[in-house]
Amino acid sequence: MAGWYEISQVDDGQYRFVLKAGNGEVILTSELYKAKASVHIGIESVQRNSVDESRYERLEAKNGKPYFKLKAVNHQVIGISQLYSSDQSRDKGIESVKNNGSTTRIKELIV
Repeated sequence: MAGWYEISQVDDGQYRFVLKAGNGEVILTSELYKAKASVHIGIESVQRNSVDESRYERLEAKNGKPYFKLKAVNHQVIGISQLYSSDQSRDKGIESVKNNGSTTRIKELIV
């Protein structure tokens, strides 16, 4: 099963999206957006940039756990991963974003 995007609204009225793999696991989380239309622009950016290896920045959190950021051509962060237990797990997460990022399936969880 292919992945999908979920759009939700947080308590302060802002919006965010997550990219989920086919198994339902969150593989990328966006920043917060003030307008719902901006969320869709963010999703389009992931769809365009997720296949390009050069758009991924591999990082290490203060606690030593690896994670990654997906960036657009202008170097703006489009999404951030979870923290992983190893570099190998992080790299599998990047591959999952590459494989699922181009999906056009979008679920809106906004009531």
